[in-house]
Amino acid sequence: MRKQILFVTYQNEDFDEGLSYAIDLARTMNKDLTILMTQKKSLFKKFEELMTAVTFAEAGEHDTAREILSGKIDDRLNTLMDKYQNTGVVTRVYAVTSDAISATKDFLKQKNSVDMVLLSPCITSNGNITSSALQKLVRTASRPIVTMSRQVYAV
Repeated sequence: MRKQILFVTYQNEDFDEGLSYAIDLARTMNKDLTILMTQKKSLFKKFEELMTAVTFAEAGEHDTAREILSGKIDDRLNTLMDKYQNTGVVTRVYAVTSDAISATKDFLKQKNSVDMVLLSPCITSNGNITSSALQKLVRTASRPIVTMSRQVYAV
């Protein structure tokens, strides 16, 4: 199995932030790319979405309920994968229900072909991950952990 880069992002509207860089890096390094989409939602937010879906289901709006539960990421992900299909990089996508740190640790335990972990800007910005959690991941991962940040523009 070829070595791969693991790109970790949240399953939210900004999941593709940093993806073009990850694909370019994988192509340059002649590696496969694995995208690990994790959850950021709090327990309260998950409960709120579930109750909203139940309300629509009870009203006979089953398609709307399914859309709420599945999120709207699938269409955007398919569009992006089509866009990057001809880059020469083998790309796999995994969606998990755990948080970014736990999901990354679990994935690295299962897959020893990962050479590098890229944490997307949506993971590393706005205090989404604490410095102590990041340090713990760096110590236990035994692979390079690269954090990405958003570009800051001066006004």
